[in-house]
Amino acid sequence: MKFVEGIAVLSVVLGTIGPLTAQVVTPMELSDPKTQQLQQRHLKTLMAIGTEIEAHKFPYPFYFSRVLDVDLPKMQLADQRSIRFDIYKGQTVLEITGNYYAAYSADRMDSYARLKETFQSVVMPMLQVEVPHFPDDSEFSAFAIEVSHHVRQKVMGVNSERPENVTVIIPVPVAQQLVDAKTDDQKQSAVLEAKVFLNGEPYSLWLQEGAPSEEWKEKFAPLPATKKPVETASTAPSPAASANPSVSANLTSPTPIRIFSPDALAKLQRQNDDAVTRMTKALNQEAHFLPYAAPTFIGFRQGAYLQLSITTNLNAAAGTSRYKLAALAFDEHISHLVRPVLNYFPQDADFDGIVFSSMIHVADGSSPEAVEFFLPFRVMRCFASYDCTGQQLLDSGTIVINGERAALDLQIAEGKN
Repeated sequence: MKFVEGIAVLSVVLGTIGPLTAQVVTPMELSDPKTQQLQQRHLKTLMAIGTEIEAHKFPYPFYFSRVLDVDLPKMQLADQRSIRFDIYKGQTVLEITGNYYAAYSADRMDSYARLKETFQSVVMPMLQVEVPHFPDDSEFSAFAIEVSHHVRQKVMGVNSERPENVTVIIPVPVAQQLVDAKTDDQKQSAVLEAKVFLNGEPYSLWLQEGAPSEEWKEKFAPLPATKKPVETASTAPSPAASANPSVSANLTSPTPIRIFSPDALAKLQRQNDDAVTRMTKALNQEAHFLPYAAPTFIGFRQGAYLQLSITTNLNAAAGTSRYKLAALAFDEHISHLVRPVLNYFPQDADFDGIVFSSMIHVADGSSPEAVEFFLPFRVMRCFASYDCTGQQLLDSGTIVINGERAALDLQIAEGKN
């Protein structure tokens, strides 16, 4: 960042937004250029998130803090800015850390119960606030939340109180599924794809009513502790680490691979046959479905998509670049199909999205361009409700032009020949 730009941002942060930055780390405090840019670009959004979380009525006091396990009297006077972007193992996360001043009885609540209570009372409300502000994972990979609570117990007959740290790393698409879930089973399915830690020990979180069964505990028991201690924001020993604390570096390993077998795709075809048939009949005049390529479910990048093969006719000049043709095809044709296509599938559809496979024809009779727009349902709905732009919709998906993946910037592409 240039010096003048840094001064400008600092004056805005300290002068204009005043108390709203109480929860948000300023961009110039971040050392990585990428996170610094993200922090600056989304500063207003992060402030809104902080304000909404602060306004939430938690069962016990909660304070934002980059250092965990701080006594309440000291916490009220300490630095309470913790919302920031950070990078772990090459992945960018949006991180929130803080202290939750609940003290659970170890005699009445086991580790699962304490973990579940803090997750539902603190982590889940935070996710419900921040996830809707970021409809896709085009800019960062996961949400990271680390919260400290306390446990009361007797040691050698003497009452004592100790801290426990709950850490949740949840990929953006999984967080969206969790926040959008309508049933306990959907929530349970989503949270199993998150990384959940209690004092650095990995757990599979049980969200259903009551305690998990012994069979479930055996299947999803915490992994054995490693001999090497896990370094977290609260356990980092040096002052330098305390000034720039973070969650464990090993928390952002890839999510489990999803594989869709031919049988699974065939099952989707059967289950959605009626809706697909009604859609193709009703939208044929607008969509221009290819008569020789029926809608088909395909697997793509660990997702299941309904492939709609269509023709797009453009009145473009000879020699127009393939990128401009793809951008025009989206603006003039594909984007107009998003809302009507969504009408035929429920909010909780059992597949991931739509791929509009378009053969683009131009008036000069040159060879057509083949462009595939892989678009996830969630951001299609965001676009349909006017909460996301067309560019955000494209960025959340995958664009393939003549068999090769491409990045498509609508403004730049449409400005070229």
